[in-house]
Amino acid sequence: MNARGIFYAFALFLSSAGGLVVEIVAGRLIAPYVGMSLYTWTAIIAVVLAGLSVGHWIGGRLAGIGVSRRSLENRLAVALALASISSLASLVLLRLVSGSLLTSGLSPVSVVVSLTAILFLLPSLFVGIVAPVLTKLAVDDDPADPGPVIGRMYAIGTLGSIAGTLSAGYYFISWIGSIGTILAVAATYGVLAVLFAASSRLRRGVWTSALLGLLAGGIFLSGEPIRAFDSPCTRESDYFCIRVDDFTPAAGRPSALMALDHLVHSINDRDDPEFFHSPYVHFVDEYTKIRFEDHPETRPFSAYFIGGGGYSLPRAWAKSRPDATLLIAEIDPEVTAAARKGMWLDDSHAAIDIRHRDGRALLQSLPALPRFDVIFGDAFHDISVPTHLVTREFHREIRKRLRPTGIYTINVVDHGGKPLFLAALVRTLQLDFPFVEVWAGEDELDFAVAGTGHRVTYNVVASGLERRLTGLTSRDGPGRSWRQWPIKEIFQRAGEGTLILTDDFAPVDRLMLKVLMARDDPA
Repeated sequence: MNARGIFYAFALFLSSAGGLVVEIVAGRLIAPYVGMSLYTWTAIIAVVLAGLSVGHWIGGRLAGIGVSRRSLENRLAVALALASISSLASLVLLRLVSGSLLTSGLSPVSVVVSLTAILFLLPSLFVGIVAPVLTKLAVDDDPADPGPVIGRMYAIGTLGSIAGTLSAGYYFISWIGSIGTILAVAATYGVLAVLFAASSRLRRGVWTSALLGLLAGGIFLSGEPIRAFDSPCTRESDYFCIRVDDFTPAAGRPSALMALDHLVHSINDRDDPEFFHSPYVHFVDEYTKIRFEDHPETRPFSAYFIGGGGYSLPRAWAKSRPDATLLIAEIDPEVTAAARKGMWLDDSHAAIDIRHRDGRALLQSLPALPRFDVIFGDAFHDISVPTHLVTREFHREIRKRLRPTGIYTINVVDHGGKPLFLAALVRTLQLDFPFVEVWAGEDELDFAVAGTGHRVTYNVVASGLERRLTGLTSRDGPGRSWRQWPIKEIFQRAGEGTLILTDDFAPVDRLMLKVLMARDDPA
């Protein structure tokens, strides 16, 4: 392979890597607006593959018989220049169209598909043109035996895709963020465009550089007023776009909120950790107080948290139960760092023990002995549910580590009219816990009972000890009331064939499809 062939291979490697970098970064770019779920990734993969497929077809047409090397290189320069500009423009389009789509009344799935297509179809299409044209150039450069040349170019393109996937997932997003990564990809495409333009004629390379510079400058100028190139994240980690903002409620209490991707996960009060802004966290605190007043433990209180987020409840319980053991599994150390800096988390408190591990993996590494009074599952983000945290196998591990009077509680977002996931979770919990309760705030439960299409945040409580309680009113903090929704009514609403969730089969996204397809108005 001569020097020209090496250049073609290098260009194919870089352009293929860029295409997959954009695919990986796409999920992070749109997560602050639409969240992350199986449906989000499905839309991203489908749109990128559609763009690449159309691009490959166009590239094959452009690389027809009889086209000169100079013409092919000029076409490559144009395709790469368009890939560069469209990648850069995706950052501006994200800010311009996301608000309109989110308020359009379309279902969340329709919004995700539309947003993904608007942002990433063209960058994928234009970079898809590159591989067939480069392969034709490589074959023309060594026409005696085209088979090995074609195989080599396919292999190099695949290796580039692998390198782009690994680089985006393990390095670029962590080092320079999603916006910085897109800028780097756009710059790479731009440099390749200039090189191919200059290869056919030096003056053409100069003109290409000038035109690219003007177009990029125009995009930057149009994007600056809407802050298209500013990250919406306070911190961007391997897992989340983390945002911490000041929050001032009507009472004027100094507070801060933490949003993970598009969902507000925690709101903390600066001066009083026991003041809960989030109703579902407030419920867990109030319910736990009543539960352990009836069945007091002689030993220090112990709790296990699956997910830390803003650490609202650990902060409160560290204050009210200073001799407690509060073990928190938070998979993302950047979330903890953000909570420490902006949410007044004091993780030096003797009661707080933070481990940066997956909640299930950490729990299963502990001895299978009763040690916790409360296990609180708080790792769900809206409709993004880690399936390995809702299965019977995991519930068995939880039951082994709960004391006889202990409770396992988890917050669930589901459809008010047909809560299929909630019903499946309850049915699965009932296999290992004699008593399972479903609670919701009075107003939200009214929506559920009325059968509307509203999303409802439920608190599910599972235990080995019955607590005859149908309603609960807060005794501390904001005035709130919750009541139970009878399990029988939930199963009736969900219909026949409620699933048991297992490690082998837990179709959470399908069960929550009605939530994804629901609009904000009653269905």
